[in-house]
Amino acid sequence: MEYRCVVTSLSGFVQQVATAYVPHGYWFYVQGFVPDGKNPDAVDRKLIEAYGVSVSKWQRTRRKQAGLANLQYIRVGRTFVLLATKGKHPFFECEASSIRDIRKTPIRIGGYSISARKGNDGRLHSHVRVDRKAYSELLAWFVERAARDATGALTKALYNLPYEPYAPVRRQYLTLLRRINEVRVRHGRGRLPVEVLPLRRRIVRPFAQTGDERISVAGVEASRCSGKFPQ
Repeated sequence: MEYRCVVTSLSGFVQQVATAYVPHGYWFYVQGFVPDGKNPDAVDRKLIEAYGVSVSKWQRTRRKQAGLANLQYIRVGRTFVLLATKGKHPFFECEASSIRDIRKTPIRIGGYSISARKGNDGRLHSHVRVDRKAYSELLAWFVERAARDATGALTKALYNLPYEPYAPVRRQYLTLLRRINEVRVRHGRGRLPVEVLPLRRRIVRPFAQTGDERISVAGVEASRCSGKFPQ
């Protein structure tokens, strides 16, 4: 069986986790990094086989009905995350000291913070925002240049903001623009319009279309504590 796990971009990683995994109950995770000197593909194959990640959607349904957990594995560059749903699985014993709950501790990667929060409907939804540290640095950078840089340069920098505008990110961007305009007004400069912000999220294809990102794995059940993360 082949399993897709290697995404081609950070945007693809965030999109896949936030829209395909978290909404389906993959809330428990371990985040790791493939050390220099280790082959990422070999690490992928080892963890996928060891924890029985590569199963069909029918098997996932049967496992859920039986009270067993399902797992997903995803990697971008040398950073990987193994995610699990509620239920029984060797993963919870083998990685007990490293497991985090995305409802309490966000996945932080590349300046993003991915978590799950309750919405107005009382249901859990993915929550993607710019990580607090990255946002503070972004805010400081733009506030410093708000009155100093030429309007054209500032507009271009805003339009090229690097984070995909999920709803929480859009709110952060709007706050950023408000702070910039406060500084500009104090210095007698004109306000920048909201149109300078990239507020439309791009839908990307997380996985390459060549098949190179597919990992061929044996159809084996999860073995007991045989898939410890690489050190």
